[in-house]
Amino acid sequence: MPTATDFKDYYAILGVDKNATPEEIKRAYRKLARKYHPDLNPGDQQAETRFKEINEANEVLSDPEKRKKYDQFGQYWNQVSQGAAPPPRGAGVGVEGFDFDQYTDFDSFINDLLGRFGGAGRTRGRTSYTYRTPTTPPVDTEAAIALNFSEAFHGVQQRLQLDNEIINVRIPAGAKPGSRIRIKGKGSPSPFSPQRGDLYLTIDVLPHPFFQFADDNIACEIPIRPDEAVLGAQIQVPTPDGSVTMKVPPGVRSGQSLRLRGKGWRQPQGGRTDLIVKLQIVTPQDISPIEREAYETIRANTSFDPRTQLQEIKL
Repeated sequence: MPTATDFKDYYAILGVDKNATPEEIKRAYRKLARKYHPDLNPGDQQAETRFKEINEANEVLSDPEKRKKYDQFGQYWNQVSQGAAPPPRGAGVGVEGFDFDQYTDFDSFINDLLGRFGGAGRTRGRTSYTYRTPTTPPVDTEAAIALNFSEAFHGVQQRLQLDNEIINVRIPAGAKPGSRIRIKGKGSPSPFSPQRGDLYLTIDVLPHPFFQFADDNIACEIPIRPDEAVLGAQIQVPTPDGSVTMKVPPGVRSGQSLRLRGKGWRQPQGGRTDLIVKLQIVTPQDISPIEREAYETIRANTSFDPRTQLQEIKL
């Protein structure tokens, strides 16, 4: 049975207030998961331990039912979640005046304090409870796992430590933020039988410096020169599995997006989504005398005025 020294303040671990909204909890978790992810801190045991605590805290606080039990029962919330009786009123975090050490095991705690599974009788001045074993279904468990873009795109084999158990998990290719994976028989057992529930893993994908998610697709930004924007060009664009040639039509605008079909994210059922390429026209800072002369010639001979529509604007 847990004691006050076993208690973990999940709010403090994530650095949020007890009244934090689900969105605030999610933002705090993602920020800390990125900071302490083992891939970004190789060989750092403290970062690995912190990462596990962050995932444990998020597992509880991101689940409305678990959070409610945690807020109500403190360190005893998990026993309540597994079908065991709750502690007596006021036995939350930091409660004084109640000696939990008098119980040698959790069965004694249930038998002496709740007795809700059978009748009660008197024996020599003290109340003793007898109970029959209830039929309690196994408990499903939820956990969170953070992947980098490559792991999520290609799929990966991961080793997870849940409590004192190491679990090997195969994450299929194409996992996205918020994806849930069910692992049969790796949840919590029923307190009254060896049967176990299932483990549900929620996927978070760490940010990538070039690619971003755009709904089901992914997106990136590509710089192009002014002459490429005016005349059109054939340019090389990185995709998750190598560069491809993309045609830029003449007269594109800065900020305009083009679509590379079938070059986006992997889909679990097979196939690929699209890659959205946003064009950004970049002007050169240092130009040669020949380039300057060419730009001056264009300026002297152009009839294009991009500000014509502004001439009638006034208050």
